[in-house]
Amino acid sequence: MKIKVAILGSTGYVGNELVRILSQHEKVELIFLGSKTYSQKAYFEVYPNAYKITNLPCGDDEFEKISKEADLIFTATPQGFCASLMNESVLKNTKIIDLSADFRLKDASVYEQWYKLEHKAKDFLDEAIYGLCEVHRDKIKKARLIANPGCYTTCSILSLYPLVKEGLVDINSIIIDAKSGVSGAGRSEKVDNLFCEVNESIKAYGLTNHRHTPEIEEQLSYAAGKDITLQFTPHLVPMQRGILTTIYANLCKASEAKKIREIYEQYYKNEYFIRLLPEGIYPQTRFVKGTNFVDINFIYDERTKRLIVLGAIDNLIKGAAGQAVQNMNLLFGYDENLGLKAMGIL
Repeated sequence: MKIKVAILGSTGYVGNELVRILSQHEKVELIFLGSKTYSQKAYFEVYPNAYKITNLPCGDDEFEKISKEADLIFTATPQGFCASLMNESVLKNTKIIDLSADFRLKDASVYEQWYKLEHKAKDFLDEAIYGLCEVHRDKIKKARLIANPGCYTTCSILSLYPLVKEGLVDINSIIIDAKSGVSGAGRSEKVDNLFCEVNESIKAYGLTNHRHTPEIEEQLSYAAGKDITLQFTPHLVPMQRGILTTIYANLCKASEAKKIREIYEQYYKNEYFIRLLPEGIYPQTRFVKGTNFVDINFIYDERTKRLIVLGAIDNLIKGAAGQAVQNMNLLFGYDENLGLKAMGIL
């Protein structure tokens, strides 16, 4: 039997990836594709790649009504939208996987500080489960409301998690240098994202105040058992999709450098979507393009006594839509990799 699934915000880049993945998922029936911008248009008129794949029209985002018809709603919507409509009756009707930041941070004041929005669903913050499957799998299976992690956060946290959890790195020394393709900024019209603005250029942005910073810090603080403050600097590169993080940290004891691969293997050996690459092969975004994989590797610099960890994901898949489907699979008791086994598009 198939579950009935709705997608709100279906015409953004992430929404389109959800449509693409779920239209091939053997356990899913798509019943509603929401879009305020393109309401009443056939979905394939917005995205011709969907022609003969789905005949659904774009509908208005009728949250309450759809919650009574769908087993699951994905909200690939702007910050504040899901929180503004969340209520107990919706969650009694259906499950929600929210791909915005509305329920990722447990402290509403932190959300309001970094996102410059009033949080309108504070009562649901404690219940929301942070949907990083490799870390919170058991909690996700029992959830009604899942906060799908951010793209930079997914790559950064999974690259660091075993080392922080085991206390191998000095948490005060962590520096994350991250680079993303332009699709990470969304599909809305912005001068900064025009071809002529980004082509043949690379720039840092959100210096000291990028919104994913508190999310990375919060989740790694849980792993460390103490508060972490780290340096996170994102960059925009002239490609459509992909994230590469280069992370620098000092080991607590230089003698533990030999333990690093053993620790990664201990944590990730049974994780289908995490690929710890062989020694000397380092992550590249093209290896994960179009996939739900996270590629990770590291090198220890004997000269500087510093560890360098590299991670790569497709920001639209493992950083958003693919991870949301992975969460869905866990919620409904399906194989976690169902519909997500695609190899990278080189």
